[in-house]
Formats: sequence, C-alpha cells, structure tokens
Amino acid sequence: MSRGGAGGAAGVSTRRVEVNGRPCRVREKGEGEPVGFLAGIGGLAAWTPFLDRLAERRRVIVPSVPGFPGAEGHDLLDSQLDWILAVQDLLEAAGLAGADLVASSVGAALAADVAACGRGMVRRLVLVGPLGVFDEAEPIADVWAQRPGDLPGMACADPARFQAAVTAPEGEDPIEAEVLLLRAHEAAARLLWPLSDTGLAKRLPRIRGPVMLVWGEADRVVPFGYARRYADALGGETRIERVPGAGHLAELDAPDEVARRVLAFLES
Repeated sequence: MSRGGAGGAAGVSTRRVEVNGRPCRVREKGEGEPVGFLAGIGGLAAWTPFLDRLAERRRVIVPSVPGFPGAEGHDLLDSQLDWILAVQDLLEAAGLAGADLVASSVGAALAADVAACGRGMVRRLVLVGPLGVFDEAEPIADVWAQRPGDLPGMACADPARFQAAVTAPEGEDPIEAEVLLLRAHEAAARLLWPLSDTGLAKRLPRIRGPVMLVWGEADRVVPFGYARRYADALGGETRIERVPGAGHLAELDAPDEVARRVLAFLES
C-alpha cells in the first residue's frame, strides 16, 4: 500500500485488489464509517475536491471499475450479469459490502444494479445523474456520438472541472492518461451503448433501502425527468435533490454542495 501522491492528494492510500484475476485500484482517505464511491463518465485519474469533502467526516473508499483508470478487465465482461457480478466482487474486495455507496453516471447505473441484485450489499445509496434507464419519449444524450473534445462540456457545466478529474497528476505520463480516458469511454460503451439502457428499470423495485437521487440542473446527458422515473420505480424511501449550476457530473461541478447534501442524507 502506498500513501500520498495518489491522484496528487495528500493522505490518500492506494492498494490493489483482483476482480476476475485482473488488478483494480482502490484509493482511500479519511477515518470513520466507510462510504464507497463509483465514478462516472471517464473515471477518475485524480482524487477530487468532492472526495476530500466526504473524507472530512467519513472513510472514503474509491475502487476503480474494470476498464476505468486504475483497473483492467472490462474485456472479460460480455453481459449485464458479468458487470453486476464484477462490481459486486469489487465492492467486497474493497471492504464495502453492506456499506453506504455513492455513485455517479456510469458508476450509478452499476451501483443501482448491485443494490437491486444483491440485497444487503448496499446500505444507503446515492445516485448522481444515473444512467441505465431509457425512455424513447425523453431520450438520453448519446455520449458516444460526441467528438472527444466535446465530452468535457457534456459531462460538466464547467468543462475544466471534468478535465481536472481525468488529467494525470503531476509526475505521471499525460499521454497515458489520455489513453486511459479513451479506454474508460470504451468500457462504458461496452456496458451502455447504444441507448444507455441496461434493463435496470425492471430491477429498481428490488431496491428497498433509502436512496437519494442527485441531479445537476444543467445536466446535458440525462434529463431531469428521469429522476421521477427512478423515484417512481424504486421500492423504498427516495429523496430527490437538484443542484443549481451543476452538470451531469454534479459532484465535480459543485463538490462542496453535493458533499454537504450527501453527508446529510447518509447521516440522517
């Protein structure tokens, strides 16, 4: 295990776990009750201000999903069941089985499915702009049809926030970071292309625990109408929060505000 320098943030430790025989990075910071985080579009090359805010009051554990920066093995995942089992194994190996879980975008689609298919795997669940559900009456933006240079503006209201999250920390190879971003985009497409529909809508009623849905008011990927679709389908207590000025990855655009709301929900 190494400390410091992980994503350029002091106090962050890094370890590796295996999922399907392939290495996946796990970063960790803070003390207290554990809370996991699964990243959204592009994954995370850097530790972010949002994670720092959470780590002021919780032990934050961030496992990298196969194919995202820090993890391999997305090429072994051919079906939705393959993805669900891989992420369940990842959470268990990271020490997050039965813990609170926060997840964004692509990661939120996977987190919801793990919670639906493995009761007891997740205690309280926070989904930020989750993918995984599709309604042709209000289609989700086709992220995979965008030119690479347009992705930051699709993901965040402030494109610089996205760029900071996916840029290699000082001392690491910036070319490699670009390759990892493309691979993360490929992994997400393997899971969600072409309609971002994983059949999750049929499984959402199985989630009986408390869920908070977080939507950026400026989300250009998933329309806010999907918040109601999720809430209507979920089987337990549900809260919807809209974040002014934030885009699809609201935790990057408004780290302090989203962290404040997330912690209040987890500690309620």
